[in-house]
Amino acid sequence: MVHLYNLHPFGSQQVVPCKLEPERFCGGGPDALFVAAGCKVEAFAVAGQELCQPRCAFSTLGRVLHLAYSAAGDYLVAIEEKNKATFLRAYVNWRSKRTENSRVCIRMVGHNVEAPFRETFRDQMSIVEMPLSEAPLCISCCPVRGDLLVGCTNKLVLFSLKYQVINEEFSILDFERSLIIHIHNITPVEISFCVGYVAIMSDLEVLILKLESNPKNGESVHYHPHNTNSPVKEAEGISNETLQLESDDFVICQKPMELLGEKSEQSGVSVTLESTGIDDEKMKNFHVQYLLYRRFAPDISSFALSDDIKLHSLQLLPIYQTGSPTSERINLSQEKELLSLFCFFSLPHVGYLYLVVKSVELMSIYQYSEKCHQAVLTPQFLHVITSNNLQCFTVRCSAAAAREEDPYVDSTLKACPPVSMDVCALRIQLFIGLKAICHFKNHIVLLTKADPEAIPERRDSPKRLLSRKGTSLKPKTPPVAEAGWNLYIVNTTSPVQLFREMVDYSNTYRTTKTQSCIHLLSEAHLLVRAALLDAGQLGPGEKAELLEAFKESCGHLGDCYSRLDTQQSHLALPYYKMSGLSMADVLARVDWAEEDGTQKYERGLIFYISHSLYENLDEELSEELAVKVVKMFHVAEPKQLPHVLCSPSMKNINPLTAMNYLRKLDTSGFSSVLVTLTKAAMALKMGDLDTYRNEMQSHSEMKLVYGFTLEPRLLIQQKGQIFPTELAVHLKETQPGLLVASVLSLQKNNKIGIEEADSFFKVLCGKDGDTIPQLLVDFWEAQMVACLPDVLLQELFFKLTSQYIWRLSKRQPPDTVPLRTSKDLINACSHYGLIYPWVNVLISSDSLADKNYTEDLSKLQSLMCGPSFDIASIVSFLEPLSEDTVAGLSIQVLCRTRLKEYEQCIDTLLERCPEAVIPYANHELKEGNRTLWWKKLLPELCHRIKCSGEKYQLYLSLLKETLSVVAVELELRDFLNVLPEDGAAAFFLPYLLYCSRKKSLT
Repeated sequence: MVHLYNLHPFGSQQVVPCKLEPERFCGGGPDALFVAAGCKVEAFAVAGQELCQPRCAFSTLGRVLHLAYSAAGDYLVAIEEKNKATFLRAYVNWRSKRTENSRVCIRMVGHNVEAPFRETFRDQMSIVEMPLSEAPLCISCCPVRGDLLVGCTNKLVLFSLKYQVINEEFSILDFERSLIIHIHNITPVEISFCVGYVAIMSDLEVLILKLESNPKNGESVHYHPHNTNSPVKEAEGISNETLQLESDDFVICQKPMELLGEKSEQSGVSVTLESTGIDDEKMKNFHVQYLLYRRFAPDISSFALSDDIKLHSLQLLPIYQTGSPTSERINLSQEKELLSLFCFFSLPHVGYLYLVVKSVELMSIYQYSEKCHQAVLTPQFLHVITSNNLQCFTVRCSAAAAREEDPYVDSTLKACPPVSMDVCALRIQLFIGLKAICHFKNHIVLLTKADPEAIPERRDSPKRLLSRKGTSLKPKTPPVAEAGWNLYIVNTTSPVQLFREMVDYSNTYRTTKTQSCIHLLSEAHLLVRAALLDAGQLGPGEKAELLEAFKESCGHLGDCYSRLDTQQSHLALPYYKMSGLSMADVLARVDWAEEDGTQKYERGLIFYISHSLYENLDEELSEELAVKVVKMFHVAEPKQLPHVLCSPSMKNINPLTAMNYLRKLDTSGFSSVLVTLTKAAMALKMGDLDTYRNEMQSHSEMKLVYGFTLEPRLLIQQKGQIFPTELAVHLKETQPGLLVASVLSLQKNNKIGIEEADSFFKVLCGKDGDTIPQLLVDFWEAQMVACLPDVLLQELFFKLTSQYIWRLSKRQPPDTVPLRTSKDLINACSHYGLIYPWVNVLISSDSLADKNYTEDLSKLQSLMCGPSFDIASIVSFLEPLSEDTVAGLSIQVLCRTRLKEYEQCIDTLLERCPEAVIPYANHELKEGNRTLWWKKLLPELCHRIKCSGEKYQLYLSLLKETLSVVAVELELRDFLNVLPEDGAAAFFLPYLLYCSRKKSLT
């Protein structure tokens, strides 16, 4: 379906003052137009105040059959005919051709110019002749690199653009025949070439190839697809022999076919590459990738074949983004990175547009109301000429390129009209006797002739149209120039001006609420997108104007999707985001008028507002707008009302108004714990503590935690950083346990991150820097109890032990009463282990420590006694805890014990707290460490008894307990060996007797 509009994409027009009827013409960059007539080419200025003024002229070898210009290298290339022979010549440095009699240098391709003549090339035009073994039929220049591709009957010849360097300031443009593409079973009538992509068109066939380098093989690559016995070809029964058997009585028609990707190798068209380059070794590593083959079947119902069935207007259109200079050629402009590539070709009544870069797919089909003579594709439009009409169709190139360039298109962040959107005709402009068209920059060039009899460029017999014979195609000699022809330059309207007109035109559809409004505004949006894709050619003022138009188009599309009830109403969100409009700006564009006392709000607007409020935008609505938003959701989405009221953007809402709407939810059957918490928050804002307490007491603590999980913004709001709400501050003073449990639930449900939760408690408690409030320590302990994943466990250990150690070393009490004691943690969490008995004995002598001090000590000891604690991670942090204190001593001995330094621990305990030695030995010296009883502990005690002193009796008691253990563990002979040599036998006699009895019993 083609939408028809009556807009004005065509602006003013100028008549080109040609002396003879143009036979060929083409654009010459941004500032020139080349017109060929007879044996002469004229160049006209098409920029500035000298529009359509003659610029220069030069003679050709013969009549020009094909003409092409390359912006890369700024050269003109032509296929010329003289004495029934064709020649290929390139015109270089044509801007130096001041007068028709100026000197011209003619040289062969690849010819090295001798030194004395090199400097003369600087100020004169050069003609580079390129001989070919076959007659050239068509030509195409790469718009990015300037390479030239020439089509012959059975092959394509690639001439690479290069430069002969004369000195640092001057170089001569030249070509090198670098590659020959042999093609069989198709004769090119038109070709198009762009950065390795090759499109070949015959009368009824189109083939698109890609030349790719093969890094795995350094030798020349000749690629032969399996075409000789192609299953498709065999099925159709077509062969070269059959084609040679054609007679005047029969016409062989092949059925239509479309093959995409690798399947196009089955087309029956074979391709062979032959590298001929001398300097460019990369050309030798090329191979062919098939992208598309399409064949059309003629309509032979009338038993007469004509030009009505021929393809025409083949074109590859690149859209690229400027990348880093990657060209190895000297003096070449910055090479551009290809973003998207499109291929267009047309039958007289139908045009086809394909996307051919990452995937090959048919994008659009153009149905013409009249027979199309020629068409040109631009990133913005498709311009088509019939016998008397110039038509302008929209294209979807910018939509496809946007999706290649930006991965966030088609998300909640960004949007773009779809590629599949129906095309439309913007204008049908009357011109009498249209014959040819070309386009460059913002100009359309038209050739008109009043004579109604058209002289076709190619007229063949019906059977020739359906065969693949490789005869040369030459236009017939044109008639003598007659009056009634004109060559026009039509200036296209600037994108911004046409955009404004399209927006104004869309207003006629706005009140009817139809899809036409969205469609036309989408066309305007794509028009601006297409202009921005070529932003490198725009001035700063033009680009700023286009960006402003882009934002405006997004705003208009957002308005459409927010007001119209469509399946794509969710697109209001990304379009409003791209528009740069604030939420207040969008609400100001809403029509709040009520009909019959009720207001209907469309899904698109609700979707945008709800998402914007969820995203915590740094924008506060006025009280008036906030009330309107509350009323909107009360009517359209009452369940979302609590979420809406919790948004930071709704900070200015009157709490009494909000409370009234929340109470209406209770009466409407939408009561929930979330509604209750929102009412409690509003009551707190009003200072109504009785209502607050009633609401909070209406549900259990578990349900309240669930309610906070549903809406974290009741506690935490983010505007670039974390802010606790008024409700969170109140809970800190009245129900800290509920607050900690709620934040823990938020973390477990991925509603808040670890660092965000820590920051929340610091801000809530008014602590800055490294100061840790007790409420945050309570939260860390709650995380331990909740058994978070192991990836967070060691981090939690580090946080808690660091805080416990800091408090113990500074004897700093917590700022609030801890929510859990050490016993609570040991009973609730497996990571907090039972404190070893000898530790309790060790610290029992410290009776002066306060309760908070002993709690922190017990928690640290419990962590160190736990099964999951990595003791090595805190060794370096224990320095503040001196062994001079009982607390420090217990932690240091615990640490060394976990590191299996038992002998050092025994020495320390014997010196500092002998009472704990035997409990320590009973607990730690087991299994593999059992020998330390008689190898370490027994000798140490014997030695200390000899020294006597005030602890003699204590050491003696410890020795007796040690001997009791050793006597049980050792045999009599072993026991005698471990006894000290100078010991009194009477003292050890009871243990010797015990050993001998144990031996007799066994």
